[in-house]
Amino acid sequence: MAIAGTVKLGINSSAQKVRMCAERTGLPPLLIVQAGPGLPLLHEVRKFQRLLQLEKDFLVCYWEQRGCGNASQQDARNVSLLQQVEDLRAILRWLHDETKHKVIVLGISLGATIALRAVENEPDKVKSVIAISPDANTAESDASVYSFLQDQGALAKDGQLSERVKKLGRPPYTDSAAFQGRASLLADLGSIERGKNFNAILRETLLAMIRTYGLFGTAKALRNMNLIQRRLLPELVSLDLFADPPRLAVPVHYVFGEQDALTPGTIVKRLPETIAAPARTAILVPNAGHMVHFDQPQIVRSIAVSA
Repeated sequence: MAIAGTVKLGINSSAQKVRMCAERTGLPPLLIVQAGPGLPLLHEVRKFQRLLQLEKDFLVCYWEQRGCGNASQQDARNVSLLQQVEDLRAILRWLHDETKHKVIVLGISLGATIALRAVENEPDKVKSVIAISPDANTAESDASVYSFLQDQGALAKDGQLSERVKKLGRPPYTDSAAFQGRASLLADLGSIERGKNFNAILRETLLAMIRTYGLFGTAKALRNMNLIQRRLLPELVSLDLFADPPRLAVPVHYVFGEQDALTPGTIVKRLPETIAAPARTAILVPNAGHMVHFDQPQIVRSIAVSA
């Protein structure tokens, strides 16, 4: 890498980090906005580089959101959806000023939702948005997931799976234990990353976090994740982009996974039609779950290069 360094920033009274990587100087910026709530990003830099190789064409900026990773406990306690949007707006202004280029924003899941809200108010700083599996309507998504889990238990005639679904209970999921339990079920059913169950994803994640943050830093990152989820999950119950849709002045490219139970077909169809933008594309990617960028990295890379 010609560029490979981490910048520490003071953003809206919190300490945040951006890892910046590129194979050569002068490349246009692409900002990655991580999924959530509370999930760190810097430990996934190597995985992004191995699978997507975006650094060949962009100055890739991996933004560690407020309170995530080995941030302070105080920053983790000061997280809200509105605050994340305001933080992203500040990051976009900083990155545009640093590079003198408009930014491509690649948002994942809740990160895509935050991106749509932030970019609405920073049109002159952004070239386009790539929204991967955006969270659009929590109630609709939760109902879809619960129906999917019940159907899978019945189809498989798997008593253990049915018991796990019964233990999870009906939505909403407003605490970390239920949220993570649902993620475990979805991962085991191939709806998060194809070909990886929850234990495989957890093992990969913990090893990468220890390599990036160290043992003590990983403990802080896990603590922060739980703190942020405790604050954000009750707020996210009422998330509904359809009730108050963003209006963007830049192109938006939606990417959905065909095996993603978190994004029902109704949302796949309605969301691109509802959010105003001068140009909109939407693709439903086969053999991909919620993490489309990891399941089908070349497809996501091709969208980024042409965005």
